[in-house]
Amino acid sequence: MRTPHPPRVFWIAHIVRATLGRLLLLIFRVKLVGRENLPASGGYVMAGNHISYADPVLLWCVVPRPTHFMAKTELWSNDFLGWCLDKFWAFPVDRGNADRTAIAKAGAYLKSGEPVAVFPEGTRNFAGEAEAQGGAAFLAMRSDVPLVPVGISGTDLIKPHGARRMRFPRITVSVGTPIRAADFDGLGRKEVVGAMTAEVMLRITGQLANARKVAGR
Repeated sequence: MRTPHPPRVFWIAHIVRATLGRLLLLIFRVKLVGRENLPASGGYVMAGNHISYADPVLLWCVVPRPTHFMAKTELWSNDFLGWCLDKFWAFPVDRGNADRTAIAKAGAYLKSGEPVAVFPEGTRNFAGEAEAQGGAAFLAMRSDVPLVPVGISGTDLIKPHGARRMRFPRITVSVGTPIRAADFDGLGRKEVVGAMTAEVMLRITGQLANARKVAGR
């Protein structure tokens, strides 16, 4: 497995976002709703639903600020893909264990005022039955930054099960109001993580419904 080697300056990512990223946004007619809910400065944790491999790609392209995405460590098994992920602000997490290295890396980004994106379900979820993990809420609480819920609609239509060809549906991303650990004052740390996780999943569901409504689905 390739050892991650993130660059000191992510100049390749900036170039790709400004060129190929904009092209993808045009091709899929990506619409960002609730942009005002994304903090204009400082670190925050963005948490969204995950049903397609396109979710992190298009979210990476459409959010206003460069964002570090937490991705499963298995993706670094492919040398070329791992190299690309290093250059495009991603970092690995071992989903089967309490990955202290990933937590420390995410914390460092948040402390320096940079956004971090996490999919709380941990993997693509087609049936809506996956149990949410507490990592996103834990990071937000630990770093005292907002936890921002995001609903993504349309990516499951890009290549539906059984389809031979890729399609180009309209994609909508809806951003909800941020959640803070201070909203659950009086609870212990473990209870705060549980309450924040339940709340962000509820709000993600709400934002997904809003995204589908905006898209007319």
